[in-house]
Amino acid sequence: MTTSNTSGHTTEPRQEQAVQAVPTRVTQRGIGLGGAFTIAWRAIIGTPMRSILTALGVIIGVAAVVALTAIGQGSTAGVTDRLESLGTNLLTVQSARGGGGGSLVRGGPSQTITVKDAEALATAFGDRVSGVAPSVNSNVQAKLGSLNTQASVMGTWPAYGAVRNSPVEAGDYFTQADVDSRKRTAVIGHQVLVDLWGEGAVPDEALNQTLRLGSVSFTVVGVLPDKGNSGFGNANSQVLVPLSTYLQRFSRTNSAGGQPTVSNVYLSATDAKDLTELQADVTDLLSVRHDQTDPDNLDFQVQNQADSLESLNAITSTLTILVGAIAGISLLVGGIGIMNIMLVSVTERTREIGVRKALGAKPRDILTQFLVEASLLSIGGGIIGLALGVAAAYAGKFFNIAPVFSATPIVVAFIFSALVGIFFGYYPAARAARLDPVDSLRYE
Repeated sequence: MTTSNTSGHTTEPRQEQAVQAVPTRVTQRGIGLGGAFTIAWRAIIGTPMRSILTALGVIIGVAAVVALTAIGQGSTAGVTDRLESLGTNLLTVQSARGGGGGSLVRGGPSQTITVKDAEALATAFGDRVSGVAPSVNSNVQAKLGSLNTQASVMGTWPAYGAVRNSPVEAGDYFTQADVDSRKRTAVIGHQVLVDLWGEGAVPDEALNQTLRLGSVSFTVVGVLPDKGNSGFGNANSQVLVPLSTYLQRFSRTNSAGGQPTVSNVYLSATDAKDLTELQADVTDLLSVRHDQTDPDNLDFQVQNQADSLESLNAITSTLTILVGAIAGISLLVGGIGIMNIMLVSVTERTREIGVRKALGAKPRDILTQFLVEASLLSIGGGIIGLALGVAAAYAGKFFNIAPVFSATPIVVAFIFSALVGIFFGYYPAARAARLDPVDSLRYE
């Protein structure tokens, strides 16, 4: 039956339009999963904007989980690599009062670790350590002709390169003879080379050249490779000089005892298994030297790099899990959004549901249809979210963070997004399946 409009054209009644808008093939076994998929897909692409907005919560949730976990793991890996590159099996002795670094003037921060302490450690544990390297540093202006740059000049021993895993790219470190004779030799960082010799300078060009650190001339004997920037300071801007020369030329003495002091003493254990015991023995030796009897109130501290690395990894791992869990909340919010839209969709398509049931569709067919539609929305959102998450993670390279992707969070986020669609889509689907066909056909 048709009706005519004023222009003479015929239009189908609403019920017949609903029948023609969807597949009507129904067997004794129902429309089947393939038919449910087809119907659900047509419903999704029929309202593309609403479908995208419905899946938006899932998209954001999955993207956030993937991106944040990859960036978090990348940050952890970067910090771990940086710490390991500073030296293996490393112990660091430093003052418990005052700060590191210093200035070129007297009266800097109070230091309690002396050069004599470093010499005593090298003598007492020479067979258990591969090297001992005290260090003290200040900021100076490095000059070469009319060019100049800010640099961090560090006084240390020749073992510094081995202890801190910092080999030269060209030339060599100064020798113990240079330390004994207070020779003015220097090993410069990559940035100092670039600033003073030019962007395309070859490290060999700087060897045996003279530059000024403050008002003192030094001969370059070595050039360090490019170490990149990090949160631990720019190692490329360092200039290493013999400790004795530093103490003579830049006046670093303790005003109280008159003994030359250093900011840190680095010890590299020959055996990683001996690191904890060595830490205790170093503490005992310095306690005697400093006449310290209260272990809770020492004027120095001995840090174990392995312990620091373990603590740092524990913190960053916890933060990664935390931000991932917070991002996962977006998935729940997205699931609630899917449920809300599906409930609205059931209401809008009540007449269509009545037509399907009148044509023989069973409640399980209606349940399957709407459940498949909700699942398609969540799974599609999960796929889009994965792509966006990977892209966002790679964007972290602009902040010098190389993402590290792990299969576990990616798989979990995708599976969770699919389960969200099934879980939150079941109630609207079940509600649609329970609709009475007679009442549905009468619904306007």
